[in-house]
Amino acid sequence: MKRQFFVTIALLFAAMGAFATSQQASGQANAGWVTLFDGKTLDNFNQIGNANWRIEDGSAVADQGNGFLVTKETYTDYIIRVEFWIATETNSGVFIRCTDPKSVTGKTAYEVNIWDTRPVQEYGTGAIVDHAKVNPMPKAGGKWNVYEITAKGSNLTVVLNGQKTAEAQDGKFPSGHIALQHGLAVNNSDKGLVKFRKVEIKKL
Repeated sequence: MKRQFFVTIALLFAAMGAFATSQQASGQANAGWVTLFDGKTLDNFNQIGNANWRIEDGSAVADQGNGFLVTKETYTDYIIRVEFWIATETNSGVFIRCTDPKSVTGKTAYEVNIWDTRPVQEYGTGAIVDHAKVNPMPKAGGKWNVYEITAKGSNLTVVLNGQKTAEAQDGKFPSGHIALQHGLAVNNSDKGLVKFRKVEIKKL
């Protein structure tokens, strides 16, 4: 009985050690990542424009108007991960290094586009508008997608669902805010639904 008891205790401690190691490895894998949107509040963002942002089922959602969720903080070198869902016709995007948090445009930031039906397809989904074309353009409509966007010095890299879609060298905007968009089409009509489910950033 004593031998069985000690064997049981030894196995218990071994299991606890393995669990602790697993937890430590998981923590290291996530080290440095900061959640900007967790599906519960928009406290890390200011809203500009008239898009009808709200939280539904753990996502930041908009389907009308033209506007942005703009981070309250500024960032320089980082990787940002964004999970998003769009309708096929949706005009959206992730703007990085926004120099004017009250007026976000492609002239004051880098626009990583989300727009499957953009009239000029080479700067549609997966492209950095006016800086890096995408060919062929991936289609993101009707499903959940993951953007990983890296801004390090003058190097900008876009990865969509594990596939690099665009890369540019440009030092015009060295730092700034990050903005999530619900935009208008070229005819100024509302353009579909966008959902952002998870947004996290890691400074480099």
